[in-house]
Amino acid sequence: MISVDESKLIELLKIPSPSGHEATIQSKWLDDLKDAADELATDNAGNAIARINPDSPYQVLLAGHCDEIGFLVKSIDENGFVFVEKLGGISHKPALGMSVQIHGKNGIMSGVMGTNAEHHGGASDSFSMDDLFIDCGAQSAETVKNCVQIGDPVTYEVEPMKMNSYISGRGLDNRTGSFIVAEVIRRLAIERPDVGVCGVSTVNEETNMGGAYFAGAQIKPDMAIAIDVTFATDYPGVNKQKHGDVRLGKGPVLAKGAPINLKMNRLLETVAKEKDIPLQYELTPRRTGTDADQLRLTGKGVPVALVSLPLRYMHAPREVASLQDMEQEIDLLVGFIQKLTVDQDVKPVSLPK
Repeated sequence: MISVDESKLIELLKIPSPSGHEATIQSKWLDDLKDAADELATDNAGNAIARINPDSPYQVLLAGHCDEIGFLVKSIDENGFVFVEKLGGISHKPALGMSVQIHGKNGIMSGVMGTNAEHHGGASDSFSMDDLFIDCGAQSAETVKNCVQIGDPVTYEVEPMKMNSYISGRGLDNRTGSFIVAEVIRRLAIERPDVGVCGVSTVNEETNMGGAYFAGAQIKPDMAIAIDVTFATDYPGVNKQKHGDVRLGKGPVLAKGAPINLKMNRLLETVAKEKDIPLQYELTPRRTGTDADQLRLTGKGVPVALVSLPLRYMHAPREVASLQDMEQEIDLLVGFIQKLTVDQDVKPVSLPK
């Protein structure tokens, strides 16, 4: 049965959080957890941290990044048209005709991504990022510059939308992960574990993963789990033989590969079996492409696992995920942490007896 707090999720999804500009969503995240966490903290990178059992000798770090992809204002021409640069792995192709918001120094300026009319030939096959521009309805550069300056972030103007048991919206990658971390903390505040838990809503994952490094270096956890999204392949046109078979509604996804701690994965699988939670898998042979990569390289080295939410249309103006998968992932993580002991050993190699 789905029991995700949809209202809290939608509130979070409505807050723009382009990479490097996450302060507003972080404040909301912290405010939502002020009555659940034993301690709240922030750091110099902009991470938001909520802790359970902060004095425990064994600490588990959960990281879900709150930043989303977008654009940055690159230039403003004499007629007030705004040209942009990528902020993270965003494509120019689906942008044409989309409504956007420029988060300017004096407030939000709305606009639309301009496109050549089909009657005039439409967008050319060689259309590139350099051709992308925003029409703010201004008649001069001065009008725009009163609100906007170079380097201001831009996001699509897209509202979250329920689709039966699915949720659609902008930036589900990975504000859903940040939300899942918060939900795990909320539940562990009631179902207290033996170990300490540091839930971190990390910043900058889409651009440099600096938030994860700061979090790992500061907290020095005994283990860490990155909570992110991964590519669903259950829609037309996807080559499952090449990209794997990952479906919405079929449960959270565990990563398998060299960066992943095998003992952590086995315990996750044990909990999933006990709770009758279906699991799916993805391969990360060299690196994960998530916060896990930075977390594992902090301090003396941190054992990591990666638990992901299947996501359709990643980095598109609208992404789609399953609320059921979200609930199962929360349940899995809570169960995993409750099984941990203060002397938990996840070293891959044991000394001879």
